Amino acid sequence: MSYKDLEVWKLANDLVLDVHEMTLKDLPKFEMYEVGSQFRRSMKSVKANIAEGYGRRIYQQEYIHFLVIAFGSVCESQDHLETLYLTKSLKDENKYHDLAEKLDKLGRKLNLLIRAIQADNPRR
Repeated sequence: MSYKDLEVWKLANDLVLDVHEMTLKDLPKFEMYEVGSQFRRSMKSVKANIAEGYGRRIYQQEYIHFLVIAFGSVCESQDHLETLYLTKSLKDENKYHDLAEKLDKLGRKLNLLIRAIQADNPRR
């Protein structure tokens, strides 16, 4: 098995691609280099931290640590999306809601994975 088999990694990977495309095609030029750039980096951080945590899974606390960092980056990404929408840099309401729903789903799945790992290692 690989980190690429994890549902959370697959969701994060899909979001990296969606966010990359949206920030380069649907935002004003100045926003591509401002919040758009930060949004792309925060989504890539989610995916990378899931992968790195998986690579350290033999140490459950380290695995959890990286998943918690990934969750924090999901929250950051949600904030970037909301900022883009509220400032009207992202005008497509359907795209906003679609990405917001996907980010919410990813966050919930990450929390479930964290709790499952913690349940396997009750000493925390």
